[in-house]
Amino acid sequence: MKKIFLLAILLNQLMVTMAQETEKPALTKKQKKEQRINTIIKQEEEGVLKYTRHWVGGFKLTNDGYGGFIEMGRARSVNKSLLFQLEITERKHVKEEKLQNDYSPTAPVIYGKINYFYPVKLGAQYQLLLGNKGNKNGVSVTSNFGGGLSLAMLRPYLVQVDKGGDVYEYVGYNSPDSSYFLNGPIVGGPNLSKGWSGLKITPGVYAKAGVRFDYGKYNEMVNAIEIGGTIEFYFKKIQQMIEVKQYNYFVGAYVSVVFGKRK
Repeated sequence: MKKIFLLAILLNQLMVTMAQETEKPALTKKQKKEQRINTIIKQEEEGVLKYTRHWVGGFKLTNDGYGGFIEMGRARSVNKSLLFQLEITERKHVKEEKLQNDYSPTAPVIYGKINYFYPVKLGAQYQLLLGNKGNKNGVSVTSNFGGGLSLAMLRPYLVQVDKGGDVYEYVGYNSPDSSYFLNGPIVGGPNLSKGWSGLKITPGVYAKAGVRFDYGKYNEMVNAIEIGGTIEFYFKKIQQMIEVKQYNYFVGAYVSVVFGKRK
């Protein structure tokens, strides 16, 4: 009888526990997200590799131009990653000055400009974690350094000239009739469609280093600001403007806005 009584008590306790679990309210979407984030924080504090790759893109401003890039990252450990990047920018010369023809509704002219200069970079960077987020709303800091191949894409700068008799043509610095380019009369500048058939490529190499500040919430999204510098070296001097010294190396600084996703 005593054993039956004890068994009844145990069954009753088990039924009460199950009822309490059943009545426990389900976690909201926000609570589940916070729980996942807290788990991730704890795992990274313990050295567990949670994210193994990321895909990001962004825009950048340089000391002499602007551009954009895409990046794929592969984590090697909690603190180290390998980044693969493709980037294209437009580099402008410090002496460029746009002038508008007051007597013609044509595109503005940059007198003396020889080529548009588009560096296209394909390379890899080593990323090292300097400081992790103290909490889900903190900021992580990483340093990135590396380099790769840089291709100088040079699109001829064509100007519209008046050859007399209502004949208007586009000519460039290296055109057969380049005397019009130098002496005019110049009516207007080029539009985006001009010069691509004369595109030339000069190969080179580059090195890059920067510091990235990821200020996004501690989840799968990447939201960051990166600042850094680059050095580019080309195997031929780059023609940008007439009557100025031409260089085959360029040193610059940049600031980038980075956004993407981790997995």
